[in-house]
Parts: sequence; structure tokens; C-alpha cells
Amino acid sequence: MSGRIRVIVADDHAIVRSGVKRLLNAEANIEVVAEASDGNEAITKTLQENPDIVIMDISMPAGMSGLEATQTIKEAMPNVNVLILTMHDEPEYLFRLLKLGASGYILKSALDSELIAAVYAVSEGQVYLYPTAAKHLVEGFLHPLANGEEHEAYRQLSEREKEIFILIAKGFSNKEIAEQLFISVKTVETHKRNIMEKLSLTKRHEVVEFALSRGLLQ
Repeated sequence: MSGRIRVIVADDHAIVRSGVKRLLNAEANIEVVAEASDGNEAITKTLQENPDIVIMDISMPAGMSGLEATQTIKEAMPNVNVLILTMHDEPEYLFRLLKLGASGYILKSALDSELIAAVYAVSEGQVYLYPTAAKHLVEGFLHPLANGEEHEAYRQLSEREKEIFILIAKGFSNKEIAEQLFISVKTVETHKRNIMEKLSLTKRHEVVEFALSRGLLQ
């Protein structure tokens, strides 16, 4: 991504918005262009500013919730990434938000450096899941396939394609996958295209959802 990463911060607590804004604006490559105190305002500001990322709280009692706002924003502006910043680590929130198109999920208890890392990762098209929370959610809510059985479509993938699929689901970029597997970026892109076609997927968040729902990220 060229230029500064343009961000909107949506949270019903002014002190949270202020802290996040101060933290992100201290980064040379990030700029907070607007704030919102509820879901309705988040939608309005997103339509006005066309940011790269909306950092969204889930629970905003005054007006529309973060869940509803995420869905509306992704339907109206699919190229805008939504990064969830919340105190909730309940599994149903993670899975619902991934289905709605959120690109990341991080807890408010995370370190400042982790939030910054999440913003950069999401801006590069990766899916960011706060590691401790994601592990807890996968273990506590999403169950692996019984008796090791895999979805028929997934079984169509070659061993190399499965390897690349898992790395994509874990948020690695094409370049990082190429470096890990000692192949070219072009080869990774070809495999990725074939994988998405075989599994009838179009977006990276759908890859994550597919992997999580089938217990493939252990």
C-alpha cells in the first residue's frame, strides 16, 4: 500500500478513541482521519472518508452495534478493511465477524505494539487474529472434523496446495509463503488461484473461516 494508512476509530468511549488515535498518529505511516462514537456514525464517516481501515468496537450501546456496522460497511464498501478492537473474547463474536468480512480481531488487553502490528497486517490484505484469543476460540468453540474426515472440496487439494492453504489462513503473504517453501511468488499465486477455485472461495477472510470451521488451524 502506498502512502499513509488512513484509519477511522469507532468506539463509544472517548478515552479509548483518544488513546488509539494518539498511538496510531505517532506512527509515520498511519493517520487517524476520523472518529465515531457508534455504528451509525462509523458508517457515515466511512462513506465520507473512504479509509483503508475502520477500527471497530463491538459493543456500542448508543445506536447501531459494531456487528451491524461491520456488515453494512462491508456490503457498501468491500475494499474497506474492518479491524475489530474489543474486550470480548467469546467465540461467537469472532466467527460471526469473520463471516461478515472483518479482516482482524484483537483484544483491548493487547499491547500497543500488537495493535500497530494488526493495523499494518490488515492494511497489507492479511487477516490478523490476536494469537491467544484465536487459539482459545479454536480450541473452545470450533471442532475438528470427526474421525479426520475432510470436506470433499478440501480433499481435492494436492499436498502442496493444502500446505499453502494453511499458510494463507494463518495470514502469511504470498512473498512470505514463497520464502518459507523455497518457491517463487508466481508459483504461490498460481497455487492460490487454483485453491480458491477448487474451494469456491474469493476472499482471504473466507479462507480463514473455512480453515477454522474445519479445525485445520491447530
